[in-house]
Amino acid sequence: MTMVDKANPGSVETDESKLQALEEERRFERRRKFEAVAIPIATVIGLLVIWQVGVRLFEVPTYIAPAPSEVADKLVTEFPILLANFWPTLFEAALGFITGNVAAVLIAIAFVHSKTVEKAFFPIAVFINTIPILAIAPILALIFGLGMTTKVVIAALICFFPTLVNMVRGLQSVSPQTMELARILSASKSEIFWKIRLPSSLPFLFSALKIAATTCVIGAIVGEWIGADLGLGALILESMYNYRSPMLYATVFMSSGLSVLLFAIVSIAERSIIRWHT
Repeated sequence: MTMVDKANPGSVETDESKLQALEEERRFERRRKFEAVAIPIATVIGLLVIWQVGVRLFEVPTYIAPAPSEVADKLVTEFPILLANFWPTLFEAALGFITGNVAAVLIAIAFVHSKTVEKAFFPIAVFINTIPILAIAPILALIFGLGMTTKVVIAALICFFPTLVNMVRGLQSVSPQTMELARILSASKSEIFWKIRLPSSLPFLFSALKIAATTCVIGAIVGEWIGADLGLGALILESMYNYRSPMLYATVFMSSGLSVLLFAIVSIAERSIIRWHT
């Protein structure tokens, strides 16, 4: 090895420069990951400090805007109550998420395979989407009653349209050249769907599922506003009517945490499934 190094002194310098470049790249990647985490955390901490100081400095009444310390105290002391209301909302949001997205995917598949079905029902889907969810919620409550079904249907409706549009676009995103090649190879409709259309639609589908993961929580909470004794939506109304502002803010943060949780689950599933397909 020594003889080779003496015969080629430039190779040693090249290897050292490659190692230095690799180490520099690793250092840059570590710094990038650190900044991706540190900057948002520092921003949130800064905003909380401004909020805390502003409330104390201007002596804002607690029933209007509590200090972050008061909200944090409620999150700790009232955590059992918050958790008891968390589970019903999670269950309703998850059921609505599954129901709405499964329906959207199945209808999108029907649209792609039949232009007649698309022309007949897509305008109806657009029309339903134009109705504000707060306007349609009382109608659903009259139809399904004040039980869990209404909350699930509202959560499903609010998830349905974005997934339908994205899934149709994803299934139709296959290039004409690829479709022509599949026909030349005598691929069946099922083979084209499972091996070509579905894999190409996954990025579009998961983009819609990320939106649905947050909006389904909104749907469940709106459903609880119509009529519920338990759930984060019911707790929000109760806290508002009784001027329990710290509890109100704590419940809102709990709702936000639920949305983040569902979004994270979809993101993890996206990385796993798309990597598996590719």
